[in-house]
Amino acid sequence: MIEAGSRRRDQPAPPHVVFEALTGPDRDPARPWLRLLDDEHPPTVVHAERPHLVVWSSLWERRPDARVRFDVLALAGASGTDLRWTLLVDGPLPDASLLGHLRRRLNELVNADLRYSFGQ
Repeated sequence: MIEAGSRRRDQPAPPHVVFEALTGPDRDPARPWLRLLDDEHPPTVVHAERPHLVVWSSLWERRPDARVRFDVLALAGASGTDLRWTLLVDGPLPDASLLGHLRRRLNELVNADLRYSFGQ
């Protein structure tokens, strides 16, 4: 698989909480965060290693080969999480417009919606 994008950002919740949110995004109806667009569908967890790794299937019908890898690490000296998402694709990279859309959506879902669900 080819790395098509990646971004790292701190999350305020501890790693085990972030891991749970990623492996069960609809688990807590009081804190919904995975709000999908019309061209997206809920991912399935294709691989997980508690509490530091989660891999999702594709969110996009236009790129069913895509995977999203989450590296979930404890922040040194803090109670939060160092979370990195990496977009992986099998085969050729999407065109620049689609690639920008996929990266932006992951950034919105993870570094905005998920983060805000933890109160920040």
